[in-house]
Amino acid sequence: MTEKKSRADVSKPAAGWHDIEGGVTAPQGYLASGVAAGIKKKGLDLAVLFSSRPTASAGVFTLNRVQAAPVLLSRENLKSARGRVRAVLINSGCANACTGERGMKDARLSARSLASHLNLEPVEVLVASTGVIGGFLPMAKMLKGISGAVSALNSMGGSAAAQAIMTTDTVEKSCAIEGRIGGKTVRIGGMAKGSGMIHPNMATMIAVITTDLRIAPRELGRCLRRVVDRTFNCLTVDGDTSTNDTVLVLANGASEAAAADGRTLAFFEKGLLAVCETLARSIARDGEGATKFVEITVKGAADFESARKVAKTIAHSPLVKTALYGQELNWGRILAAVGYSGVPFDPDEALLRLNGIPIFRNGSPVASTRSRAEEAMKEHDLQIEVDLGEGKASARVWTCDLSHEYVNINASYIS
Repeated sequence: MTEKKSRADVSKPAAGWHDIEGGVTAPQGYLASGVAAGIKKKGLDLAVLFSSRPTASAGVFTLNRVQAAPVLLSRENLKSARGRVRAVLINSGCANACTGERGMKDARLSARSLASHLNLEPVEVLVASTGVIGGFLPMAKMLKGISGAVSALNSMGGSAAAQAIMTTDTVEKSCAIEGRIGGKTVRIGGMAKGSGMIHPNMATMIAVITTDLRIAPRELGRCLRRVVDRTFNCLTVDGDTSTNDTVLVLANGASEAAAADGRTLAFFEKGLLAVCETLARSIARDGEGATKFVEITVKGAADFESARKVAKTIAHSPLVKTALYGQELNWGRILAAVGYSGVPFDPDEALLRLNGIPIFRNGSPVASTRSRAEEAMKEHDLQIEVDLGEGKASARVWTCDLSHEYVNINASYIS
């Protein structure tokens, strides 16, 4: 029943942009690597990304009040460097969260080590970690791994880096696009990890985006926040918000193209949104134990926030998610979730569709379409659409079903 793709979920690029290979090293001037440092029992577990040129950088981090040492340090370094960083260090296998003073010391030592290898200042290095909460970083392995990762840096290293940041992910998540700005070719690349504990604002999700556009840090940060709000913050696997959520973007200007005005900035933002949406969709598709990829669209809302609130309420419902897993057309669970979302609407005016098939309207089920809708429930990709009939705003949320395997994975995650 499970159908997963080898790379990021493919979504249609924004107008003027087209898909290319390469992930985070597709844009000019970036090197990356992924090595096995022994932090995990097996496989690649430490990634380095390096820009050969100074960058404008921005980040968005978890809203959980419990924040891991790498989140705290990266926030601090972004501020101290005034959005001008050069390298990112990411490890999997250990979250370095809830580790107190020692955790901060280890995060700082990791950043200093990478900075020393690359002839940078420590504030020019951002760090991120993912894995089990409460464990200390194995620093001897980390430091040796950093040295090996620097030696392995190359312009084709995007795939290895994307693999090294995986935890319970079953597939690498990376993508890249290309467009033209001011007569010059501009590229945007990205990689992400995430499979469980996913509910951005944000999630056990780490994402790094690169571009060779020239743009000011302040403008880049504004673009990132707007894009994250409509992509990663419209993603949920299980409703849990992690301690380590991080989305970073670096822009090094190597293309010699610039976001010089509102038009070029808007074009770049559409490309950034396309990359982040592709990565967000791929995380939902690779949800822990998932057998269904689900896109929930809420239309006819008074505003975007209301539409997203309804969509997320549906996506968080364990009754909805288990019905999807069981391939049962229990549309009442969907409508009930809309009803307790806190967003006002008239049920008699609402319309509910599954994969384009109307299943509830005018306050009653649509009996004539039931057999078609039941057959549609067997498909791997499901689209749930709710029209509230209250306004013109809409929002989309991506999620997955809740299976027996999700319980198995999370019942024994530490062991």
